[in-house]
Amino acid sequence: MARAKLPRSPSEGKAGPGDTPAGAAAPEEPHGLSPLLPARGGGSVGSDVGQRLHVEDFSLDSSLSQVQVEFYVNENTFKERLKLFFIKNQRSSLRIRLFNFSLKLLTCLLYIVRVLLDNPDQGIGCWGCTKYNYTFNGSSSEFHWAPILWVERKMALWVIQVIVATISFLETMLIIYLSYKGNIWEQIFHVSFVLEMINTLPFIITVFWPPLRNLFIPVFLNCWLAKHALENMINDFHRAILRTQSAMFNQVLILFCTLLCLVFTGTCGIQHLERAGGNLNLLTSFYFCIVTFSTVGFGDVTPKIWPSQLLVVILICVTLVVLPLQFEELVYLWMERQKSGGNYSRHRARTEKHVVLCVSSLKIDLLMDFLNEFYAHPRLQQDYYVVILCPSEMDVQVRRVLQIPLWSQRVIYLQGSALKDQDLMRAKMDNGEACFILSSRNEVDRTAADHQTILRAWAVKDFAPNCPLYVQILKPENKFHVKFADHVVCEEECKYAMLALNCICPATSTLITLLVHTSRGQEGQESPEQWQRTYGRCSGNEVYHIRMGDSKFFREYEGKSFTYAAFHAHKKYGVCLIGLKREENKSILLNPGPRHILAASDTCFYINITKEENSAFIFKQEEKQKRRGLAGQALYEGPSRLPVHSIIASMGTVAMDLQNTDCRPSQGGSGGDGTKLTLPTENGSGSRRPSIAPVLELADSSALLPCDLLSDQSEDEVTPSDDEGLSVVEYVKGYPPNSPYIGSSPTLCHLLPVKAPFCCLRLDKGCKHNSYEDAKAYGFKNKLIIVSAETAGNGLYNFIVPLRAYYRSRRELNPIVLLLDNKPDHHFLEAICCFPMVYYMEGSVDNLDSLLQCGIIYADNLVVVDKESTMSAEEDYMADAKTIVNVQTMFRLFPSLSITTELTHPSNMRFMQFRAKDSYSLALSKLEKQERENGSNLAFMFRLPFAAGRVFSISMLDTLLYQSFVKDYMITITRLLLGLDTTPGSGYLCAMKVTEDDLWIRTYGRLFQKLCSSSAEIPIGIYRTECHVFSEPHDVRAQSQISVNMEDCEDTREAKGPWGTRAASGSGSTHGRHGGSADPVEHPLLRRKSLQWARKLSRKSTKQAGKAPVATDWITQQRLSLYRRSERQELSELVKNRMKHLGLPTTGYEDVANLTASDVMNRVNLGYLQDEMNDHHQNTLSYVLINPPPDTRLEPNDIVYLIRSDPLAHVASSSQSRKSSCSNKLSSCNPETRDETQL
Repeated sequence: MARAKLPRSPSEGKAGPGDTPAGAAAPEEPHGLSPLLPARGGGSVGSDVGQRLHVEDFSLDSSLSQVQVEFYVNENTFKERLKLFFIKNQRSSLRIRLFNFSLKLLTCLLYIVRVLLDNPDQGIGCWGCTKYNYTFNGSSSEFHWAPILWVERKMALWVIQVIVATISFLETMLIIYLSYKGNIWEQIFHVSFVLEMINTLPFIITVFWPPLRNLFIPVFLNCWLAKHALENMINDFHRAILRTQSAMFNQVLILFCTLLCLVFTGTCGIQHLERAGGNLNLLTSFYFCIVTFSTVGFGDVTPKIWPSQLLVVILICVTLVVLPLQFEELVYLWMERQKSGGNYSRHRARTEKHVVLCVSSLKIDLLMDFLNEFYAHPRLQQDYYVVILCPSEMDVQVRRVLQIPLWSQRVIYLQGSALKDQDLMRAKMDNGEACFILSSRNEVDRTAADHQTILRAWAVKDFAPNCPLYVQILKPENKFHVKFADHVVCEEECKYAMLALNCICPATSTLITLLVHTSRGQEGQESPEQWQRTYGRCSGNEVYHIRMGDSKFFREYEGKSFTYAAFHAHKKYGVCLIGLKREENKSILLNPGPRHILAASDTCFYINITKEENSAFIFKQEEKQKRRGLAGQALYEGPSRLPVHSIIASMGTVAMDLQNTDCRPSQGGSGGDGTKLTLPTENGSGSRRPSIAPVLELADSSALLPCDLLSDQSEDEVTPSDDEGLSVVEYVKGYPPNSPYIGSSPTLCHLLPVKAPFCCLRLDKGCKHNSYEDAKAYGFKNKLIIVSAETAGNGLYNFIVPLRAYYRSRRELNPIVLLLDNKPDHHFLEAICCFPMVYYMEGSVDNLDSLLQCGIIYADNLVVVDKESTMSAEEDYMADAKTIVNVQTMFRLFPSLSITTELTHPSNMRFMQFRAKDSYSLALSKLEKQERENGSNLAFMFRLPFAAGRVFSISMLDTLLYQSFVKDYMITITRLLLGLDTTPGSGYLCAMKVTEDDLWIRTYGRLFQKLCSSSAEIPIGIYRTECHVFSEPHDVRAQSQISVNMEDCEDTREAKGPWGTRAASGSGSTHGRHGGSADPVEHPLLRRKSLQWARKLSRKSTKQAGKAPVATDWITQQRLSLYRRSERQELSELVKNRMKHLGLPTTGYEDVANLTASDVMNRVNLGYLQDEMNDHHQNTLSYVLINPPPDTRLEPNDIVYLIRSDPLAHVASSSQSRKSSCSNKLSSCNPETRDETQL
């Protein structure tokens, strides 16, 4: 048809009587086409004609409009349809095999019926022939073959067997025909076909030849065909239900069927052959087979004739060949199943609760951390199982642990991948209560490890969208890929923020680690040392939550201010209220301030040894008397029911004066820092015993949290000190314009007005903007913070942000120097160029020249970050070897430097500041082993570097993710404490130092009241440093040594500034940073030390030494030994020579022999002070006390952790008149000595 139409196509192009001309049709034709097709120009006339012809063809000839094509016509044949029904179709073939299996079982059953009905004593012969009786003579070896060839078969039984045989024969021939593939002999000589012919064809022959109806036919051999049919049926069944993990089940079934067939064949064969011999029945034959196959062989039943004896021999040989092969296959599959872990059954998943742990490689430390933390909660021990899904084979150590009865009943290991639905189905992920996906932090390529974690999270979310996800991510830039997860912990974000806070709040890493570990506070309770018992008891404090209306702790404070409830709950119950969450708001607020009024629907978050539901309330006798009104107490010793104004009136002038202690000048001559507690006086005299203002039930808007929170930070831009030679750079507050990755929380920070050029960020090289080439040339007023890292990853951004947050005073900002092995890229420099006093330098921490060039002698803190390239080592726990040795070298070269080190493995912290002959470290090692044997999750907590916050491992924070399964708020609270998130109205973590002038407060409970009443700050713990006493002589020596160092160097260093220059002396030098002078090693926020107190300590130790002649002699010996320390001299000379070689001034470097009193106290605060004259002993230690009891005595140099309320929480709601009144208040106070919470 198409060929006939082709010649007509030229004439069809001409215009007809009613047709449109061809040339005019071109521009109109696109209107009839799809709007997506381009309009054709004049050059496409041929194609237009072709398209028009195509349309006309379809319109003229309907036969060409559509051609129906049938596919798979080969399956429409009769043979293909039969093959589809009998073989290909899973369900129909399963039914056919089930029918075939039933037929074979029926034939075996009919054989047994025939044997039971057969009686050889009635005669033996063919059908219709004369029957004869044959007897066996036991003394002769001859026997008759007739009892073996002929049997007695009833007519009805014969008919049934013939019908069954005919059906089986026809089915077999049909299957042979359908499965024929060209080789007929292969199918004919197949064992199953031969057996089928032996058992069916003789019955069909007996239909045509009646005398053979009594012929013996070995129908019992159909048991092997039944076994074969059962195997095929099970395979089809598994294929129909898509069950793939059935190899073990199949093999066990095959082995069982093989044993059954061997026993049945032997029983029936021996019974029939012994018809010509001992005439055994079926039960006796079965007994003989079992005794023979079990190799027992009693000998009471034996075959009498040689055919039966031959059959026994054949069966034994077959058994010796077949069964070992079957057992070998079974053992192999069992071992493979042990490696892969098998399945978690659907029945268990529906009746029990389980969580799934997905990891790429499972190490013993990771497993034990997870199990100890997860099962630390009693509720989880009873109800939950842990299913581990890991693609790698189970480690030997992991296998040993999982064989322990404690874990073998709770933990199931499955070898598989989270990216395979079959493995997720094995783990029953859709029925899981939670799925933990952990990254492999020991990988060299941490980005690749994150990519694997992301794919696992996507796969689990796709397979089980309702299963809660708990994901651990290493790199912060990959976090937004898994933001759909219920809980996400970014390792580098938390790590760098924690290390940054360690520089301004000592031991923040230890504080957070103890908070996120589950403990009962029983560690160290059997220790003979008091600090270990106290430290261990306070380590049991954790964060809990409760609805206020259901709480006995906080229910009575409904309608009261937050600070009122926090103080009285701590005083009455010993719990520390740190935050809350409104019912209508999902945001958690830490210390929302005194203006926040508690409601019954609020969720309270508090720190305590245990949660309230597990606490019993035992009232003391005086509390009972107070409740009965039998004894008068002090007016504000407990929660008062009197009106606030009545309480203030009864307190007199002292209470009224204390309302304005925030603007009162300090009395001790110490620095006027915002964390300094002033001692109250009356009328300018200190004759009256100091008292503390009460905590108000409702906030006094005119007096509480004054003006400095509502005004701008003008105190930072007041007249610069006289010794400032450089011009003051005006900083602005704002949000960083460039975030290095997606998902970083915006934080209000101190920023430069104009971004610094990239060339100015290089510390050790000058540029056209400045010519500074070392840290001293910059003339920084505060000590440096140096960070040593391998690369400038995006996580390093979170180290800078907390140190430049808006609530840090401008004068408290420390310069930050990034010591990087590799040059940072432009994206990272673009992100940090807006921050003030942030520099970088290329170098390594193991290079002394790099350390000196970056200004380590002017640094207060050095943070050594674990390098990615060294996280994996051939030998486990050797990944930290280089870091530990480098830090030990720096500790020797710069003993007064505070060094915070990150390690890969927490167990390696025992090598930090290692001393081979330190008996006390040996004692701590024994204590650690004892605590580990007792099942403690914090066995490493008594190691001095960890207790002092000098060492940290990110693996310690893995428990944060595990604990969030029970406490879903823990990640949010931790991020708020670390400054990673800034929720409006939520407070932040900071610290203050307790000086000698603050000891009038006496106890931690009174300090709690002082802070709540004056600045609305919530203390949560103490960082304590104390002198440790080994024995009495060592204590005297330690005190004498401190005395010698201070007396020798006090006068020479008293008037020096932080960079070795002369500073103005007099009373003005005691005002800290605001007074324009700074102590050489003091941190502006935490290290406000009183030099007078150091002198008093020096004189006190001198007096004690004077009382003992032995101590005086010891002082003389120590003075002489100062010049005999060749090792110290060599180290000092080495550093000075390198500084001279680099052209650096050596005035800033001080050897350990030249430590001043302030240096000594600085090292005491950092937990570093050791007896440098005797390397065998250490005389100071530092540790963290979380939520100590109210009666805990304060000690000098205690550093208190505070949660300070948000300075900007109520600025927007403040009126203009309130601002003006606060400004008047501010002008009446000395801006340099105010007791305040600085913005």
